Amino acid sequence: MDDKLDHTLEARVSGVEDVLHAKDALRQDNQVEHELTVKQVLTQHPVLVWWIFYWAMAGVGWGFDAQVNGAMIGVESFRRDFGYYNEHQEKWIIPADWLSAFNTISSVGQFFGGFLCAVVADRIGRRAALLCGLIIATGGIIGQILCTVSHIQSTARAAFLISKLILGVGLGFYLTIAPLASSEFSPVVFRGIASAGVQFGIGSGQLIANGAIAGFGEGATSWAYRAPFAIQLFFPVFFLIFLPFAPESPWYLARRGKREEAKKSLRRMFGSNVDADAKLLTIEATIAEEEAARSESGTLIDCFKGTNLIRSIISMYIFCCQHFVGIIFVLGWSGYFFQLAGLATSASFNMGVGVTACGLAGNIVSWFTVNSAGRRKTFLSGMGILTTILLLIGILDFVHTGGAKWAQAALTVIYSFFYFLSLGAMSFTILSETSSTTLRAQTMALATATQAVMGTAFNFAIPYMINPDQGNLKGKVGFIFGGLALIAFSGSYFLIPELKDRTFDEIDAMFQRRVPPRKMGSYKFD
Repeated sequence: MDDKLDHTLEARVSGVEDVLHAKDALRQDNQVEHELTVKQVLTQHPVLVWWIFYWAMAGVGWGFDAQVNGAMIGVESFRRDFGYYNEHQEKWIIPADWLSAFNTISSVGQFFGGFLCAVVADRIGRRAALLCGLIIATGGIIGQILCTVSHIQSTARAAFLISKLILGVGLGFYLTIAPLASSEFSPVVFRGIASAGVQFGIGSGQLIANGAIAGFGEGATSWAYRAPFAIQLFFPVFFLIFLPFAPESPWYLARRGKREEAKKSLRRMFGSNVDADAKLLTIEATIAEEEAARSESGTLIDCFKGTNLIRSIISMYIFCCQHFVGIIFVLGWSGYFFQLAGLATSASFNMGVGVTACGLAGNIVSWFTVNSAGRRKTFLSGMGILTTILLLIGILDFVHTGGAKWAQAALTVIYSFFYFLSLGAMSFTILSETSSTTLRAQTMALATATQAVMGTAFNFAIPYMINPDQGNLKGKVGFIFGGLALIAFSGSYFLIPELKDRTFDEIDAMFQRRVPPRKMGSYKFD
């Protein structure tokens, strides 16, 4: 490690005294990173906090779409315009095959959008990647709003499907760039909070979506569902206003050899008094160490070579866990589930708002637990609690009383709180810390692809599980996800690392020394 560091320093400075001075500057920067507190970041670097918040909020657009997908099925005018009237059920129903298509096509777009974002982010920059995502997403949103203009149901269904696909590609950019940029801007002590902030953005989007459905969903015209889609246009407008002023990631600039621009970016974020040279050398030393461990330039294939394999497995596994605990069923389909359980339409919409609002409260709590309890303990505890809640939802489905229905609804609210506190927040934190610095964009894309594949699978399956004209399992779906969650919990014990208070250089060293993930929290360097 020292030899690689010496090589990096010798490439940047000349003379023995300059090298020794640079080494001393690196040690001081490392010490400053470890001694920095959250309070100091908030009070001394408000500009940095703002830009971390800005990038993390890219998750808002993804969260809105993820929630509106399932919630829209609870809007009668949407079911009327895209479905058929079932005389036996005496209600409008969208055929399960079209419903599955509507809810899976966005994930298909996200799969490709994530990988496309990684290419753009590495070749052109993080700012350019966000701009591309905004343009694509805006096109998809407008398509959703205008798809029923023809008043021909078959045409409207196809137009809506294509619009969802286009929007999905843009959302793939959102979900990839949000944790990528926010983690690269953050100091060590603030990294957990910043990454958890991505989940806060997602939760905010879900809350806004549920609020929009509650506000417009009971209308009789097509604007009952068009209006919530139109609200999504606010997010591109917000990002476009501030994008021209956003600093580029110093990690991207350093990898491109743009040292002066990287130092300028660091000074913009940390202030003019920061030792930009020392921070840049720290970044370059970490990049050089990782590049020295690989024989080729960073590609997607490199994510599955050597020690990067376990890093990629962890990054993908944490998002598999999110779906195994039934996040799509409990949050995305909660409104429709409440209606099928017998709650009134207005009550189901209001419960949806309560579910996401409670989830945001849980995410705010995670800002404190991420640095106190740590990532691993919070993640594993959340897995255990969510598994128990899912099984209880299943058991209560055998109790045919009004109280049991409200108990199931209450459990989804409790579920939301603990999900956002644990898996929701910690997954993005673990992803941002586990991914290799030289392969970060590619690893983020793999995580987004995993999210998309799992989302596609469960969004396809859930309508067949709960739709009245199909499985009609209602709350018994809790047994399915409870069983999957139990399996995921077992794997989490071995795969979830504790990386609290570790610099990227220290994290790289632990993976290169093949320290088991479950032992990383207690590992000590010589």
